[in-house]
Amino acid sequence: MHNRTTGTVERVTVDGGLKSVSTAFELLACFRGARELGVSDLARRLGVAKSTVHRLLTTLSKSGLVAKNPETGRYHLGLHLMELGQLAASRFPLSQSALPLLEDLRERTGYTVHLAVPDGVDVLYVERLHSPNGMRVFANSPLRLPAHSTSSGKAIAAFDREFAQRRLAAGFPGLTLSTITTPASWDRALDETRRRGVAVSRDEAADGLSSLAAPVRDHTGRARAAISIDGPSLGVADHAEGYARLVILAANKLAGRLPFTSSPYL
Repeated sequence: MHNRTTGTVERVTVDGGLKSVSTAFELLACFRGARELGVSDLARRLGVAKSTVHRLLTTLSKSGLVAKNPETGRYHLGLHLMELGQLAASRFPLSQSALPLLEDLRERTGYTVHLAVPDGVDVLYVERLHSPNGMRVFANSPLRLPAHSTSSGKAIAAFDREFAQRRLAAGFPGLTLSTITTPASWDRALDETRRRGVAVSRDEAADGLSSLAAPVRDHTGRARAAISIDGPSLGVADHAEGYARLVILAANKLAGRLPFTSSPYL
């Protein structure tokens, strides 16, 4: 909170934390949808004063978490943030165990493969291996997508009731004309996934792109992650049965390699 008397930013706790730190994280998250943002843009998105944003940017810049483009005067994510992200990814046990399986699946299918984990009401792709055939259709695709728009989200939600309920409570925004938009459609998709053991998403996250995913389940049967193959709809969804066995096999092998406890991050 800005103190108009002293001109300083007070440390306000929120659920045991510091509001200034929380706002800084929210500021960094704004860059998910934009390469560069200016002070006014960030202030509007965060709902705070431009002076507050400027102070946060100054602090984050000193730490290398954001950087200013001298030509545009706008800010972008910094190299130190990239370094930390790569370090976190390299120490993520699930990814380390999954990589050989993902590489094998990519070679067998010829498609881009993903490893996804649930995060809030979305799925986060923690690994993405592009097609060996040069089809980089996912080069600019986000690493986070609403669970209902992806096969990975359906695969996880079908075997994780809490995750499915969170997505239900948040609603179903449509990304394309094919995206699930109703609770009834969501329930049908999860029932079908449980019946088949795999989930299919056709043109639901982006037109012309489809995916097929299988859940990575712990010893209780709860899905902790999902492995998917992704590519042009005519190649993936139209031949889903042929690829289902390979995706299920990879997911089951990964599940057998990890001693899941409370989360796949351990």
